[in-house]
Amino acid sequence: MSRGFNQVILIGNVGKDPDVRYTASGIPVATFSIATSEVWRDKDGNQQERTDWHNIVAWRKLAETIQEFVKKGSRLMVQGKIQYRSYEKNGEKRYVTEIVAETILLLDSREARPTHGAGGEILPPSDPFGAVPLEDDLPF
Repeated sequence: MSRGFNQVILIGNVGKDPDVRYTASGIPVATFSIATSEVWRDKDGNQQERTDWHNIVAWRKLAETIQEFVKKGSRLMVQGKIQYRSYEKNGEKRYVTEIVAETILLLDSREARPTHGAGGEILPPSDPFGAVPLEDDLPF
């Protein structure tokens, strides 16, 4: 069986302050939404705009970092995976699509501090993908 690849990168603005809660076992989880927009001109030359809202979920240390630094209006890059789930409420089945964040990068110039990835790694604002710089003492 072949393996798939579930990866998404979004850049957008936070719609309202993140909500951070704790599971029964004390694990922090942050939820918030970000808006991404696209602008284009229609066939008549009129500017059109469409905004999509994306539900974001972050766990553990990343959730704590979000609670500390992310506010309504913050511009973020979110890297993670798409997750689909369902639940029942009042006997009605509901479906949810969300992005489980693995890395969050603050893009606001005033927020130019490093942020933590899901594993606690720090990503500097200039390197959103966590690339490792090459050493000068390479053997070739």
